[in-house]
Amino acid sequence: MKAAKISDFRARTDDELGTQLGDLQKEQFNLRFQRASGQLENTARVRHVRREIARIKTVLAQRRQAAVAKAASSTP
Repeated sequence: MKAAKISDFRARTDDELGTQLGDLQKEQFNLRFQRASGQLENTARVRHVRREIARIKTVLAQRRQAAVAKAASSTP
C-alpha cells in the first residue's frame, strides 16, 4: 500500500480526518491483537498505520494551533 503524503491529509476536512483517525485506531487495535495471537502476516502494516495516525494528529494539532493564534491576534 502506498504511503499517504502529508499534503493528502491537509487537503481533507477535520471531519474526514477524524473519521479516518478512528478507522486507523481500530485497525491498529486489530493488528496488535493479531500480532499477540501470532496471526499477523504483514508486520509492516503496523508501522504504516502508526505513522498515518501520527500524520493525522499532527495536521489536526497544527490546525488547532493556527486557530488559537488567529483568535489571539484578532482580539484587542
